Amino acid sequence: MAKELFLKANNAKGEFVRVAASFRNFIRADPQAKFPAEAGRYHLYLSLACPWASRTYFLLKAKGLEKVISKSVVHWKISGDRSWEFIPGKYRCDADTVLGKETIREIYQTSDPGYSGRVTVPVLFDKKTKKIVNNESSEIIRMLNTEFNEFCETSEQRKLDLYPEELRSTIEKWNDFCYPNVNNGVYRSGFATSQEAYDTAVAQLFDALDTLEEHLSQNRYLAGSTFTEADIRLFVTLVRFDMVYVGHFKCNKRRIVDYPNLWAYTRELYQMPGVDETVDRFHIEHHYQESHGQINPHGIVAIGPQLDFTIPHGRDVQFA
Repeated sequence: MAKELFLKANNAKGEFVRVAASFRNFIRADPQAKFPAEAGRYHLYLSLACPWASRTYFLLKAKGLEKVISKSVVHWKISGDRSWEFIPGKYRCDADTVLGKETIREIYQTSDPGYSGRVTVPVLFDKKTKKIVNNESSEIIRMLNTEFNEFCETSEQRKLDLYPEELRSTIEKWNDFCYPNVNNGVYRSGFATSQEAYDTAVAQLFDALDTLEEHLSQNRYLAGSTFTEADIRLFVTLVRFDMVYVGHFKCNKRRIVDYPNLWAYTRELYQMPGVDETVDRFHIEHHYQESHGQINPHGIVAIGPQLDFTIPHGRDVQFA
């Protein structure tokens, strides 16, 4: 994201501190709810570059809700205070088909005219009230997982539960482990403005990856034999790791391809139906390397690395 949106979040020690989401309403499968689940009522603003937004796109496809909740994809680059922009005609970029705005900041200000805070994606927007429902990805994926089940395209997608009650404590354990150390750990490393802050964050990141490598050598998924939201939350970071975090964020002790189990696990999730459409290498590499002027002042996009997520992963055989 834009320079000013990140550097203002660093504390006196040079540690990157992520700002909490601002809009935290919840859609319910209840006609009497403030925001009831309805087909065609809601719109998802997302970025193909952003891992947090990609979580929601993953759920949208996994639950068969693409005809129920419309979406707009923003341009990959953030320039100054323009925030995320809509530039239709650019590769895999859309117009704002709901309000006709030019930036995500204008979406926020439509919902709350006095809003002056941090502008992020994803944004789940209510077309009926012209209000942002939620901009916290972890909560949006929970809504998509359960509240729109009557609208899922297939019975299998309707039955799919990525946050089953019997596994919730395990899922939360892994979410609580992965978020600070891996999902946000790459940002804490990349946006550190002191050596001490970087050293601490990057050490915690690779300690966590070592732990995950060991766990995934014995378990097909984080929660054992069941694929859950915890896997999606980890995947969106792993799939970007070698593309941008190794070089751009100085997370270069090891690559994901150097971890046999993490690399095979990443490929397995990438090869699930429709997931490849949520991972766009051009958007990812150009967003990070063109947008972060404090890290890459000339905006030069690196040529590599060579990655093939379509190589057979073998985890179905390994855990047969």
